[in-house]
Amino acid sequence: MALPLLQAAARPRRLIADKAYDAESLRRWLKDRHIKAVIPSTATRTVPHPIDHRAYRRRNIIERLFCRLKNWRRLATRYDRLARNCLASLALIATISEWT
Repeated sequence: MALPLLQAAARPRRLIADKAYDAESLRRWLKDRHIKAVIPSTATRTVPHPIDHRAYRRRNIIERLFCRLKNWRRLATRYDRLARNCLASLALIATISEWT
């Protein structure tokens, strides 16, 4: 599902992802479009790809954001079926939460 999502979005300069996205086909697709892949190699790779550790550390900020959002049951279990209701819940949670 990564390729349809990336095709729908504006072209980024780099893609920061976890080991689950370490596929040669995705890396080739990114290279053809001049997008830098910041994806750590899996343990089964004989020759690991180099990674920009400084850029990969920034992924942790996004991971912490999603962990905080999952504390809110309504958002984590996707009770809201309409996008506008889900966005309203997200706005309410962001308003009353501490994002430090």
